[in-house]
Amino acid sequence: MVNSIWNDNNQSTSGILKAIELKSEHPLADAVAAYIESSDDVDVTGFQSLTGRGVKAVFNGEEWFVGNLKLMLENNIPVPEDIQLVIPDWQAHANTVIYFASSKSVLAAIAIADKIKPSSIEAVKTLQESGIEVYMLTGDNSTTAKSIAEEAGIHHYKADVLPAEKADFVKSLQAEGKIVAMVGDGINDSNALAQADLSIAMGTGSDIAMDVAKMTLIASDLTRIPKAIKLSHDTVLTIKQNLFWAFIYNIIGIPIAAGILYPFNGFLLDPMIAGAAMAMSSVSVVSNSLRLKLKR
Repeated sequence: MVNSIWNDNNQSTSGILKAIELKSEHPLADAVAAYIESSDDVDVTGFQSLTGRGVKAVFNGEEWFVGNLKLMLENNIPVPEDIQLVIPDWQAHANTVIYFASSKSVLAAIAIADKIKPSSIEAVKTLQESGIEVYMLTGDNSTTAKSIAEEAGIHHYKADVLPAEKADFVKSLQAEGKIVAMVGDGINDSNALAQADLSIAMGTGSDIAMDVAKMTLIASDLTRIPKAIKLSHDTVLTIKQNLFWAFIYNIIGIPIAAGILYPFNGFLLDPMIAGAAMAMSSVSVVSNSLRLKLKR
């Protein structure tokens, strides 16, 4: 759900906002562009993505900004009082707030509320019950982050995190001897995905996240993560079983085929029987591996 407030109800520049968002690759940009009903044909130039802050572009020789409060403060752009008044309530209800501004003043604030899927809450609970610690890293402010974390049942979270800081946090966990899996869908997650021991991208995310990740979930469903971990455990167990039986077969079969029993009882293994045994060994390994197809 998207909501907005415009300074003095002046939405004549909404076409500029839409044009900028159409050029952005941020996951929230599509929601903002779809929300704006402007049909103005606006052509912005000089588009630039500002990591962890937002984007900027040029129209009619003036710079325009779309991003978080940090971007506004860095460029000394004042936020009108009527906009400031609604922001705390939006953030308390887990809304992500985006500011739209000219080089002189903030013109609008847009609140984006992405309702947490029940499957995401279930996934967090399943991971925690299996002994896996879950951390949420977000560029959102602490108020929004706290609200989302509480709703999702996440005990550990960090807010106002820049992309490089996400990677640094992953490094800090690894320095403690922990094996870290990172799940992300945006450009801002790519550094942390590259740093993690296991990187998981969402199929609906950015191309760079999927390029960096070692695993991509086709469906945007976090319950696939504990299922993937369970399947990986089953796969490793199957590999160990196959190696065990292969070694047992060779340890027993090769000496017999070489005639180790002949001095004691005159027994020699018929080559046809040895060949059949080898074939059955391969069949047993393949059959054991195919049991993975039955896992759900």
